[in-house]
Amino acid sequence: MTMFARFVLIFSLAVSPGLARATEPQEISWDTLAPPATVIENPFETLTDDQMDSLRQILRFEAGAERSDDAEARAEAQALREQLAKDGLDVDGLFAARLAIMEKREAAASAVNEDLVGMSVRLPGYVLPLEFKDRKVVEFLLVPTVGACIHTPPPPANQIVHVVYPKGIEVNGLFTPVWITGTMVAQSSVQTVSYVDGQAPVSVSYSMQPLLVEDYSS
Repeated sequence: MTMFARFVLIFSLAVSPGLARATEPQEISWDTLAPPATVIENPFETLTDDQMDSLRQILRFEAGAERSDDAEARAEAQALREQLAKDGLDVDGLFAARLAIMEKREAAASAVNEDLVGMSVRLPGYVLPLEFKDRKVVEFLLVPTVGACIHTPPPPANQIVHVVYPKGIEVNGLFTPVWITGTMVAQSSVQTVSYVDGQAPVSVSYSMQPLLVEDYSS
């Protein structure tokens, strides 16, 4: 055996088991699709119930005043603002913080776990069909719970996977449980889900063209 042949043999014996493990899909759960939680500063945590109620009333009064030019509503809102100012609260600052918190929470709900992107994974879930071909589902949303997007509000975008599977799978009604196996891709999209009485857009953060879709009992 030549020196080169010995090197190839030694290298293959040393590396092959690791490579084999690396290519095996990793079974994951839905909670791993969300990135680690970020701390969002919340100035409302220290407010009393009465102060929170006053803020809600200000929003309601000022929204009503904008719609109908209601002088009484503006006066009510101003009185509440003055009372909160006496408590040392910056009402406009709190409203700005409210919008910032809403934006951060929305961003967190659509953010992906970068550690999963490009990884070969195996994930269980329920099929919400989007497109059929020859009586088989060739495109669907994989969701974590029965009823998601149809009977209940949609999960966060990073808790839905848009799946394209040209081979197609047979399903028995909505929400057939399956396993999908393939490479996880971070791809934001808005998919249209059809109901009996209409349609609705659903935001999605992940996509996959799986190598395999199999019945959950497999």
